[in-house]
Amino acid sequence: MDALLAELQRTLWTNIPITRKLGLKGESYDGTHLCLKAPLTTNINHAGTAFAGSLNALLTLTGWGMLWLILRELELDGEIVIQDSSCRYVAPVTHDFMSSCVRPREDDIERFASTLRKYGKARLTLQVSIIEDGQTIVSFTGRYVVHQYGESTNSRVSARETYL
Repeated sequence: MDALLAELQRTLWTNIPITRKLGLKGESYDGTHLCLKAPLTTNINHAGTAFAGSLNALLTLTGWGMLWLILRELELDGEIVIQDSSCRYVAPVTHDFMSSCVRPREDDIERFASTLRKYGKARLTLQVSIIEDGQTIVSFTGRYVVHQYGESTNSRVSARETYL
């Protein structure tokens, strides 16, 4: 699992440059939970708490990372994009923060993989949270879409095509 987490970290830092600016780091992945963390110091707002945009980015990227890991484990490949999301901020984040995404149920993953193999496109909804002092202080739900790369062209699908 450590090798997969290290590969995810490299992928995020290489392909999504904001992850370096956020100070995002892969904390752990045990096959059921992915945890990413970021420091408050580089994500602080005018009130001395974590900037909501940074929190949302970390939550979105944690879901993206979980789906990336699932694709690797299933030996599938594709372009991952977020289609829509919602975020609920319960309390200010006052320390370095860590987001956690729980792996979806196996039947949801099987349905996702089957759809992806059959149609070349599939969606999966993921739940991510930030917990501080034992309390969920930010909760996130994101629906991600994966488009398989074209077999003959290895081309990427445009963002516009994702929503059609």
